[in-house]
Amino acid sequence: MEKVQLSNATFSTSSPAPQTSSSFSSLTAYGRALADTHRRLGRRAGSVTTSYEEMSRVRARSGADMARSLRWPDLVGLGLGGMIGAGVFVATGRAARICAGPAIVLSYAIAGLCALLSALCYTEFAVDMPVAGGAFSYLRVTFGEFAAFLTGANLIMEYVFSNAAVARSFTAYLGTAISVDTTAKWRITVVGLPEGFNQIDLLALAVVLLVSICICYSTKESSVLNMVLTATHIAFILFIIVVGFWRGETRNLRHPANPAKSNGGFLPYGIAGVFNGAAMVYLSYIGYDAVSTMAEEVRNPARDIPIGVSGSVALVTLLYCLMAASMSMLVPYDAIDEESPFSAAFRGSDGWGWVSNVIGVGASFGILTSLLVSMLGQARYLCVIGRSSVVPAWLARVHPKTATPVNASAFLGVFTAAIALFTDLNVLLNLVSIGTLFVFYMVGNAVVYRRYVAVGSTNPWPTISFLLSFSSVSITFTLIWQFAPAGLAKAVLLGGCTVVAVAVLQVFNYLVPQARKPEHWGVPLMPWIPAVSIFLNVFLLGSLNGPSYLRFAFFTAFTVLVYVFYSVHASYDAEENGGLVKVADSITHPAGKDCGGGGGGGFQV
Repeated sequence: MEKVQLSNATFSTSSPAPQTSSSFSSLTAYGRALADTHRRLGRRAGSVTTSYEEMSRVRARSGADMARSLRWPDLVGLGLGGMIGAGVFVATGRAARICAGPAIVLSYAIAGLCALLSALCYTEFAVDMPVAGGAFSYLRVTFGEFAAFLTGANLIMEYVFSNAAVARSFTAYLGTAISVDTTAKWRITVVGLPEGFNQIDLLALAVVLLVSICICYSTKESSVLNMVLTATHIAFILFIIVVGFWRGETRNLRHPANPAKSNGGFLPYGIAGVFNGAAMVYLSYIGYDAVSTMAEEVRNPARDIPIGVSGSVALVTLLYCLMAASMSMLVPYDAIDEESPFSAAFRGSDGWGWVSNVIGVGASFGILTSLLVSMLGQARYLCVIGRSSVVPAWLARVHPKTATPVNASAFLGVFTAAIALFTDLNVLLNLVSIGTLFVFYMVGNAVVYRRYVAVGSTNPWPTISFLLSFSSVSITFTLIWQFAPAGLAKAVLLGGCTVVAVAVLQVFNYLVPQARKPEHWGVPLMPWIPAVSIFLNVFLLGSLNGPSYLRFAFFTAFTVLVYVFYSVHASYDAEENGGLVKVADSITHPAGKDCGGGGGGGFQV
């Protein structure tokens, strides 16, 4: 009989606990559960797991294991494939046209820096805890079940909407490749539906379903397919960069096509426009997040994940900046096509119209690789969320023959296809950006908390106070930047916020010792790098428009309702039935492996 010692209590794991009736077995049972919601929230919302549990018993709920078949070249390839297709060929045109102008190059550099800092935070978690759950698992071991569920829901939203956006852009670029106006001829306008949801795109539907079938089959074969598509796509990318710099004119970086209506100069929308553009193109970097979800299928996580995640972000940022520069040199910013900027840049060029078709082919390859990687990632997120019992457990199942999360892949494939069928690109981009920034902000906080707080041995409040204080200063800086009128007073206020932020960081760094050191790989310059990541994510969140926040608030409220009316009761049932056990101050396993180092207290899976 195996026993697990939990401080003052010992629980046997050789036989299951007596089964209690489900909260959803009847209307009467559900009514009793709802009446007990307050107590259940108190018991489950702050419940945490440990790294050991996430990698053992929680992972075992999927049945078969995922195959450990990936190495760092696979991860770099997946990162390149996942990011390049989405960013340059979906968000660049719109961000340059209405936000940043030629300074879209700086927008990509800022977004890339922010992504790289967030990538370092992701990497520490992924190396220490190589499971498929990504940010959901990281927050579950740090801040508990409710914070993880809220983040996980935003991750799913982020992936579904970004993949739908990319699928719809495939229609535009395929049309460019074959010289057909597909957006006009292949999309069906439905009278009576609201603007932004009234154009039916059957090709986007078909592409999403086809990719879903592919990722259900095999992860390794999907990686090989991605490497082939990505190599081909990068050849097209290099071609675009070379031709853009060759054929482009530096005057386009300063002079608009219509000076009477558009501002001139490299920064036609000012510094604020650069950051607004950075927030919009942040969609470009979702791919590295998908790479972190492949951690459970990596052969040597300590070596392969840091190279794969950080390396792919750095390479993609360089390519993005070069492509943005080439586009800005080819076409004045106020003449850039929002849906297919690179193809349209060559359309009116004498003798170079054929390049537009070549770009259309290359972009189509990039969009397919982006869809492939992102849909691999979204399925693994949902699979791990299913393991936690806050969504139906059948979503967590891994097929024994394919070693892939087939149920999650199929469910999200159908859902993504439905969204891609009718939702406009502009609606999707704003929803994706705000969800991405929120998740990266949460992971930045989590990596600091986990380094400085150990269950039962350290007081968490100094770290919590620091995180709240630093976030408050970041929000204040962002509000002043966005709304205060230009002048000396604004400069003084911004300078004051900067001084306060640095002081708070320095005091925390000096007074609060780290509670744990990463065994294999950790974020350098702790807590400075996560703090800068937190600030940049807050700052970019402040650059988004009001409707984005309304949609985000609506979705968050819907997520909270799902948790209150379903997830907390399903989680509570799992705990009562022996699937979840109480976390005490310390846990000792038979092999002597300490699995502390999560965060908080409460209950554990």
